[in-house]
Amino acid sequence: MTIATGVDKKVVIAQQSVLGTIAAVDAATAAYIRRVTSNINLKKETYESNEIRTDQQVADFRHGARSVEGSISGELSPGSYEMPIESVLRKDWVAGVSDANSNVAAANTATATGTFTRDDEAGSWLGDGFKVGDVVRCTGFAPGVANNSHNFMITSLTVTVMTVYGLDGVGPVAESKGSAITTAVTGKKTYVPTTGHTNTYFTIEANHSIIDVSKVFTDCKFNNMAVKLPASGMATIDFGVMGLDGADYAGASAPYFTDPTALGTEGILAAVNGVLVVNGAAVALLTSLDFTVDGSVSLADAVVGSNARSDVMDGRVKVSGNMSVYLTDETYFNYFKDETEIAILSAFTDSNDADAEFLAFSLTRVKIGSSDDDDGEKGLTQSMSFTALLDTAGGTGEDTENTTISIQDSTLT
Repeated sequence: MTIATGVDKKVVIAQQSVLGTIAAVDAATAAYIRRVTSNINLKKETYESNEIRTDQQVADFRHGARSVEGSISGELSPGSYEMPIESVLRKDWVAGVSDANSNVAAANTATATGTFTRDDEAGSWLGDGFKVGDVVRCTGFAPGVANNSHNFMITSLTVTVMTVYGLDGVGPVAESKGSAITTAVTGKKTYVPTTGHTNTYFTIEANHSIIDVSKVFTDCKFNNMAVKLPASGMATIDFGVMGLDGADYAGASAPYFTDPTALGTEGILAAVNGVLVVNGAAVALLTSLDFTVDGSVSLADAVVGSNARSDVMDGRVKVSGNMSVYLTDETYFNYFKDETEIAILSAFTDSNDADAEFLAFSLTRVKIGSSDDDDGEKGLTQSMSFTALLDTAGGTGEDTENTTISIQDSTLT
């Protein structure tokens, strides 16, 4: 007897055209998803008879409304979770903005920081749509200048001055204006929008190739996302899944999807590669950082006469997290004590290269909810919980997005 194994299991996701219609076997969106574990299952409500009988036994047990529940857990890598992330945030990925002109001068202000400054008459960084937390790359500086094809995170932004931090710890090289410089937000971004939210459904297949059996789950949504960034070790990402129904396919019918896109090959991210910026300053004090994006998704109630639920319904998107910070002064405690709103910006790369692929996360309006000190024969830390809020000051022509969280993936085109 052949027993299914985890290493022979393949997980595929594909976007459906509408609720209630399984994605086509040759769906253009069908793609293998990278995972550490995938546990998605068909669930049913069950009912046991409460009848009191002379034989003093239970006479019946029935199945009720069906649903799909589970999770997909993976190690965080660029380009690997395009569909789940946009599902949780409810906005399709969009190309980053760019600007091309000959009036940009570069300056270095410290080892890893510097500025890109443009003339007033040459337009506006804000008008072009650049935002704090975006990671940009430039081209057009003199040949060999390290500013070209170099990842820089925007930490502060005005009409004419873009203050940046090099993700590899190297800041801009000073250069006068005059060259035709193109500055571009690398890859694509998504964020929780204020209007025009997408409402997408997915078909998910778990194919056990060694026994030629597939379980296919339909009308699924990714209802939450948890990102964990330990100081040592691989970064991880977990997605919750909620759906309406499931079926099995075997033999000639398995696998269901005939030609999924191959697994991505980008490197896995580690929190030691990249930058964390809190309230405008790069910090090296955090021993861990994690956050969860919860879509408050729920299943429609069961109805009389059907064992199928009608929909998977969205609720409010809530973002919360935790960080552990070395205790060096009163700064972080005062953020909590004084209810100070801060920004937490982060970007993590798959190598130490200047143009390494990356994922960036921007939370531009955050409040600390707790601050607890530890003790012992070691460096002392503060454990702090936080909640991210809608940045009501952001939007068109402003230096931040009008959202709770923004995510950028350098590999998407």
